[in-house]
Amino acid sequence: MAGAEALHAHLAGGLSTVARCWAVTRRDGTRFGFTDHDRDLAFGGQVFKADTGLTAKALQQATGLSVDNTEAMGALSDAAIREEDIAAGRFDGAEVVAWLVNWADTDARRIMFRGHIGELRRGSGAFHAELRGLTEALNRPVGRVYQKPCTAVLGDATCQFDLGTAGYVHEGAVDAVEETRVFRLGALTSFEPGWFQRGRLDVLSGAAEGLSGAIKRDRFRDDDDRAIELWEPLRATVAAGDLVRITAGCDKRFETCRLKFNNLVNFQGFPDIPEDDWMMVHPTQAKRKSGGSRR
Repeated sequence: MAGAEALHAHLAGGLSTVARCWAVTRRDGTRFGFTDHDRDLAFGGQVFKADTGLTAKALQQATGLSVDNTEAMGALSDAAIREEDIAAGRFDGAEVVAWLVNWADTDARRIMFRGHIGELRRGSGAFHAELRGLTEALNRPVGRVYQKPCTAVLGDATCQFDLGTAGYVHEGAVDAVEETRVFRLGALTSFEPGWFQRGRLDVLSGAAEGLSGAIKRDRFRDDDDRAIELWEPLRATVAAGDLVRITAGCDKRFETCRLKFNNLVNFQGFPDIPEDDWMMVHPTQAKRKSGGSRR
């Protein structure tokens, strides 16, 4: 007997030796293990450290579609969760799995919670992390939106454009950085001005490795130096010489999909959808009277 059945049998005995364990997996794949037991525990190829000071409030769960939620809190330390990593957003949206474990026999365990980190607060050498359950996703609106611009994200399963295609991505060292928001990358004359606007910048090395940002503006300065400006500053330091990757941007227009990406077959918008007032247009007021498309 193993797993949840073994844990239930242990709890039914009246004298229990149980502890809680948490596994935190960041979006960059880095994993952390924590436990509120007084010594390290290990199972499933993961070590759950006891010296992190991590604790959790009582888990609130319910049947139906209500949102499960709880909160974890712990001490900030170089060996576990560092304040600069939280400030950089590395733990935003991280996956969390919580177990109730018999520490005398770790094969006797049961998953009590699975979800991700929501709001994360820090201060005075400690952090407080709101944990949101799987049913949190049910609060998001879903469905197809009928609009002229494309609804796909460049490179996703519906767009199907290969972002690694030559001419649509550039990797290189940063010449200079202004307020972790404006990156100067040299001339880059092989790319048209604005080619990377609405695209993405990923940091490949340095203190901000793994972080990314949306590109607001791509332009040449007076000295023919290419400047890539983000909508929001990155939350970690980027120094001259750090490697970055910039990817071409898409403004979701029909013409851009056809001319810039040659991907019209996967365009997810409706360029010929009538405007809101199309039923009120009198024939004599229309620009075209041939009976064809009014687009």
